[in-house]
Amino acid sequence: MLHSPITRREIGVGETFDTREILRNAARQADERGLRDFLIVDVDAHHYETESWAEIGTYIEDPLIRMQNEAGGVAGLGNSTLLVSAIGNQDLSGRIPSHRMRKLERWQEDGEQRDRVLLKRAMESMAIDYQIVFPTPMLSLGQHPLVDVEVAVARAYARWLTERLLADEPSLRTMLYLPFNDPEAALRIVEEFSDTPGVVGFMVTATRYRAIHHNDYAPLYRAIEETGMPLAFHGGYMWLGDRLMETLNRFISVHALGFVLHNLVHLTNWIVNGMPERFPKLKLIWIESGLAWIPFAMQRLDHEYVMRSSEAPLLKRLPSEYIRDMYFTSQPLELTNLEALELTFKMIDAENRLLYSSDYPHWDFDVPSRIYDLPFLDQQAKRKILGENAQQLFQLPAR
Repeated sequence: MLHSPITRREIGVGETFDTREILRNAARQADERGLRDFLIVDVDAHHYETESWAEIGTYIEDPLIRMQNEAGGVAGLGNSTLLVSAIGNQDLSGRIPSHRMRKLERWQEDGEQRDRVLLKRAMESMAIDYQIVFPTPMLSLGQHPLVDVEVAVARAYARWLTERLLADEPSLRTMLYLPFNDPEAALRIVEEFSDTPGVVGFMVTATRYRAIHHNDYAPLYRAIEETGMPLAFHGGYMWLGDRLMETLNRFISVHALGFVLHNLVHLTNWIVNGMPERFPKLKLIWIESGLAWIPFAMQRLDHEYVMRSSEAPLLKRLPSEYIRDMYFTSQPLELTNLEALELTFKMIDAENRLLYSSDYPHWDFDVPSRIYDLPFLDQQAKRKILGENAQQLFQLPAR
């Protein structure tokens, strides 16, 4: 069993909550498999920035937007009128209590910054050496109708994250959220924060409707390319407001397709419009879409390209060859057909291009043993996927 069968009584509903208790099976698996002797880099982990929102809100530079954020006292309640809420029951409608009980966890005895303490507890339990940290509610911020709000929140979060959460903690890193609806504002964040300790790349939330190949983004891509850092597109879903997704009548359908759909469209636009040739040194990562969609994209785009190559004149290779140069994170790893998964690993050159990710603390997170236990991987491949690929990509010191 991957997740501990802990009851609500055991974790003390209304009393306390402890990350280490929730992850006790993960700690046991790490010990049994000798994973503490591996370098493990978690390329997609989350914290709930709303739990520190009163603090983050003070970093908002625009006085009017800062006042709007504080109106009615919602900031002090760990909420904000500035964030967009995605409807759905991703926490399984309360069947997994850890999502809403995190606020009960006692942390003061282990440090002065709550988010850092909780992240470090999870890392220790899962034998993780480095963790790339992302926000959670902000993943829907790209759907906000006011671009200046996205910019203000992105800048405030970047300053808070680097000054409060990452400062003097070398095991925690981040790929900073970019306010992609404003290309110039996104470029300013790259220029201002690329040399900041803890920043190892930049991230775009995929649930948005700006074409990523638009020339407005050329200066942004060039600037990231010159830093040598990667650019990631983080999957997500939008049920309300997407006419196609609104035809789905169950959240299982939304979750299955939503985390893939936007990244599939963005990857297709990136390839067909020749972006790999325009920015050949820019390294791309596709996060939290699983892996099953990639063979489909490879085969479908190759099939169309050999018949209509004139519509993609910048390409010098098959689309699948460009895709094999990209990086992908492992979570959620589709394990229902190991034969298909093994073929997927071969198609994407997983030994060199796949990056372990947990997606903790979300309900469908994957512990490192998900990779370690795959029967078709040898020891070298396990070590590379669990940490060495990411160490090289992000230029992380050995630990």
